Amino acid sequence: MERLNENWITENHIDFEYKRYLLLAYLQHVSEKFEETRLYPALSELVAHYRNLIALRESKKNLLESFPGTLTQADFTNFKLVYEKLAEDDKLMQEIENIIDFSIPQFEFHLAEGKKIYDFIESQIKIFPVGIMPIHTDSGYLFLQCGSKSETRVYEYLVTIFDQPDERYRAISLQYITSYEKTLRNSYENIKHDLLMYNRMLPNPATYVIESELVVPIEDTFLPLAKRTLVKYLSHSAV
Repeated sequence: MERLNENWITENHIDFEYKRYLLLAYLQHVSEKFEETRLYPALSELVAHYRNLIALRESKKNLLESFPGTLTQADFTNFKLVYEKLAEDDKLMQEIENIIDFSIPQFEFHLAEGKKIYDFIESQIKIFPVGIMPIHTDSGYLFLQCGSKSETRVYEYLVTIFDQPDERYRAISLQYITSYEKTLRNSYENIKHDLLMYNRMLPNPATYVIESELVVPIEDTFLPLAKRTLVKYLSHSAV
């Protein structure tokens, strides 16, 4: 089972054994992806499902303390539970609680496994600038080099900053440009010079290299980690 719907607990038939079967089938698929070192989108989906479960447990607890009722729908967008005020609801509530109590440790275990893989791959990644850096580094080029692969992948990146009441968030978007064969002539400095000739609108773009000593899937693992690595690097540089 490749995907688990957002409202998997409350949709269709609410039965512990049925939901247990759905969850374990999905987590088996996640484990297979992790064994292939394919972290995404599985890892981000695990995080979202886990947060939904915690919010569901807390919302259920808070609302049940306010009034009894039978669950009719879960709204994970606003983390609320919708109830009808009916007298006989204990059995359904208990079934929901059993599903939640079983599911949370399962997600915690697989999240820990995913994080272990993530941390190990991240430890093998290094980032460094190429050439003279401009004052503004919220846009530029990113070079990716994975293991012994004979190519350097070139992306144009753009960082968008979102201001929240408590914190400032950075989101990054990447656009693939081209790839260069890995040769002595195609050094990172030469690749940057070639890009300057290609796009004269960027006279001195911020340019970074992210290298991984491991050979891992590009789209499912290396690229998402590279984006996070660059955002973290830029955040620390801006302090």
